[in-house]
Amino acid sequence: MNRIIQESTEPIIDAHHHIWRVAAVPWLAGPILPRIFGDYSALRQDYTAEELISEIAPHGVIKSVYIQINVAPGDEVAEAEWVQSVADQHGFPHGIVGYADLASPTVEQTLDRMRACANLRGIRQQLHWHEKPLYRFAARPDLMNDSAWRSGLRALEARGLLFELQVFASQMDDAAKLARDFPGLQFVLLHAGMLEDRSAGGWALWRQGMQKLAACPNVSTKLSGLGTFEHACSVALWQPVIRETLALFGAERCLYGSNYPIEKLWTTYDRIMAVMQECTAHLGASERRAVYHDNALRLYRL
Repeated sequence: MNRIIQESTEPIIDAHHHIWRVAAVPWLAGPILPRIFGDYSALRQDYTAEELISEIAPHGVIKSVYIQINVAPGDEVAEAEWVQSVADQHGFPHGIVGYADLASPTVEQTLDRMRACANLRGIRQQLHWHEKPLYRFAARPDLMNDSAWRSGLRALEARGLLFELQVFASQMDDAAKLARDFPGLQFVLLHAGMLEDRSAGGWALWRQGMQKLAACPNVSTKLSGLGTFEHACSVALWQPVIRETLALFGAERCLYGSNYPIEKLWTTYDRIMAVMQECTAHLGASERRAVYHDNALRLYRL
């Protein structure tokens, strides 16, 4: 089957991808366990900057943002330093989102060590909790309400970093309150709010939560990770989420991310770009540039 190359006349920033060395990532190097994205045995090999660049370059992707990958506890600074060394060598990625446990009493020291990495722009600590154990990551659904954790978030804000917000619909009330309580902090909601229940009730809960988050001017959202729960990439599957998210947040607060190479489990970068381009074909030229380039440029100071 021929590769599908979606030509683009606009520069693109991929605001959500990974690279890794398997030996440094326990969940990749260890035994296969049930995970949200299914059987990931195909990912158990190094994914390098060279491979990433070879897949994104044909689509006019000129810059990118690396997102942390859950290395071993205590290795988060080393992770950021390694990604910075890769960026220094290859020119990609241009932004780094690292990991820090914001509830840790030593979080300020961790953040200060990570800030030695020139490309550090933010922190992701995955807060998503679900009643289904397979979808659950955080130990509790309301960690964002914890005073010690919020103290860490204030330390992050004081250092000019953004926070990548990863929650399910059931947590969006708390997430919106968090955004209101930290009006000076930029939040980036991941994966368009992670719609995992496509029943009428599931859509309603997601829509209600997304409306509350969209009402917070300091929250933007990524059009990324849209194949996570169905393990598929198609216009029919992705377009309803993309259209509603764009309608709620506006093109000025939505940005493109591939979630590669996780999505490689069920699709290709070519296919992601083809589907994304079709799902956003209704946008005007300035709106498209905002989604695919300008918003990431601004948020991650690229």
